[in-house]
Amino acid sequence: MSEEENRIMRLEEMLAHQGRVIEELSEQLASQWKVVEQTRAKLDRLTERFLALEEQSLDAPAITRPPHY
Repeated sequence: MSEEENRIMRLEEMLAHQGRVIEELSEQLASQWKVVEQTRAKLDRLTERFLALEEQSLDAPAITRPPHY
């Protein structure tokens, strides 16, 4: 095998390896994006619940004197 053929073979191997690494990274990125979206949805729900509870606490009746005073 000539030097040029060896060089081409090494380049092809490197290209195949890089293609595999890119595919793995793409899968990991897609997986992490799903986690981010789920976390964002949970945060939105918790924020809504917190605001609703806060609003309910503001609507509490005012403290008045008991009738026996």
